[in-house]
Amino acid sequence: MSDINLSSFIWSVADLLRGDYKQSEYGKVILPFTVLRRLDCVLEPTKLGVLLEKEVREKAGLNPAPFLLRVARQHFYNTSPLDLKTLIGDQDHIAENLRAYIQAFSPEVRDIFERFEFHTQIDRLAKCGLLYLVTEKFVGVDLHPDVVSNAEMGAVFEELIRKFAELSNETAGEHFTPREVIRLMVNLLFIEDDEALTRPGVVRSLYDPTAGTGGMLSVAGEHLAALNPDARLVMYGQELNPESYAICKADMLIKGQDIANIVFGNTLSADGLPGKHFDYMLSNPPFGVEWKKIEKEIRKEAEQQGFNGRFGPGLPRVSDGSLLFLLHLISKMRPAADGGSRFGIVLNGSPLFTGGAGSGESEIRRYVIENDLVEAIIGLPTDMFYNTGIATYVWIVSNRKPAARKGRVQLIDASSFWQKMRKSLGSKRRELGPEHIDEITRLFGEFEEASREVDGRKVPVSRIFRNEDFGYRTITVERPLRDAEGQIVLGQKGKGKGKPVADSSLRDTENVPLGEDVHAYFKREVLPHAPDAWIDEEKTKVGYEIPFNRHFYVFKPPRPLAEIDAELKGVTERIKQMIEGLA
Repeated sequence: MSDINLSSFIWSVADLLRGDYKQSEYGKVILPFTVLRRLDCVLEPTKLGVLLEKEVREKAGLNPAPFLLRVARQHFYNTSPLDLKTLIGDQDHIAENLRAYIQAFSPEVRDIFERFEFHTQIDRLAKCGLLYLVTEKFVGVDLHPDVVSNAEMGAVFEELIRKFAELSNETAGEHFTPREVIRLMVNLLFIEDDEALTRPGVVRSLYDPTAGTGGMLSVAGEHLAALNPDARLVMYGQELNPESYAICKADMLIKGQDIANIVFGNTLSADGLPGKHFDYMLSNPPFGVEWKKIEKEIRKEAEQQGFNGRFGPGLPRVSDGSLLFLLHLISKMRPAADGGSRFGIVLNGSPLFTGGAGSGESEIRRYVIENDLVEAIIGLPTDMFYNTGIATYVWIVSNRKPAARKGRVQLIDASSFWQKMRKSLGSKRRELGPEHIDEITRLFGEFEEASREVDGRKVPVSRIFRNEDFGYRTITVERPLRDAEGQIVLGQKGKGKGKPVADSSLRDTENVPLGEDVHAYFKREVLPHAPDAWIDEEKTKVGYEIPFNRHFYVFKPPRPLAEIDAELKGVTERIKQMIEGLA
């Protein structure tokens, strides 16, 4: 059965649910039932052997679990004598038998159905008189691996996930990243390693700390499989939303991945994979979400562990936790001596420039730039995500930069690389076409400055900077306090004795580029206007910001005055005619 026919068949279950369920609720039934039927078919050939093995090991007083996994030849098992076919043979007891069947799965699989809150759906379907009909419908489709491969099953499941995400626009953005954005990120992540990834039997690890429904992990897996069918990508993830977590685990299970690597919980307050490091990482954390609920745990880790923990470089303001995810990913990088790591993270504009010198945000930027971790930042078009139209940026971060990139950061302005969608989905009205993804990937891969024509003008799209170009020193400029006669007031005691007292009302600050001599700048820019000024050296701070848009600004001359006058005259005439018409 083809992917399209199979997903259409499963989708036809929606016809049964219509009326008793809202469209946005179909996924609560169809997704867990699809998983259940797939697992039912996968375990069918070894079912008898598992039941016999369980009996033998329990008689011997042994924990049967490891033996059952070996007999089942899967990462899971089921110890019930029932299966879905026998379940529909007892229509009167289908609800209690279905519950018992699910309880007989190994703990990792039971966890999926608990997070789906599948028992609630069993009760609801039974109450509507639909439980037998829906179960019978799924028994009618053969999802055995010999009929539907892991890859085909994964494709079907992903299509269903997408459909349900589209039907539920209010939550789609929270748990669903547009596929074309993921494809771009995966391209950028793997491009410099294509040669290494095509070697026979290569094994790499991939981690997503905000896994959602597993889309990033899935697309990365597909990409690597296309590059090298013999390559193995071991996937890890953590997710906070119970339903998304269940979908992600189910998707991994369907594709033959070890679902013990997908953990539940808040990544920032409780890292579910402590001590683990990865080759590649991808993340689309929530934009601009405050972290007040977990502030106590975050501050405790920062204070007690410092640079031995995740948050040594600094903490951003409580109103936006985006940079905490950046620091978390950095802590998960494999040491450079062991091969290093590369990751891609989607952030809004705030982490680029929010916070002055010495602030938590600036200190985090300082840490990543001074440690030469930022390879590139790509500005995406607006209206790309389901729940927001704001500008977003993909950061590519690595501790194994190629020689040409060392000490450099590439900025790519891809804000004009988009096509209009045929149908908007929430706030998402634009998408990247395949040619846009290819072009951005090429710009990144070639690592050169480049321009393109937009509205008849040449505009820069790729620029390369030295790390220090983003740094500056904030100097505090003091001026003397004067008495009523205009005489400078001098200090009377301590280290300020005999020196001019600073007038706090005249205090000012100046940002001096890191590559420029502070005193030369002060002499040139400040002293001509304030000859009595001086620098309070103790207050000098180093800051970093990445003014992305400023680096791509192209001056557009105003229209000729005569043209504007003519236009205003025309508007005035039209208004005059309208008023006369009303009179």
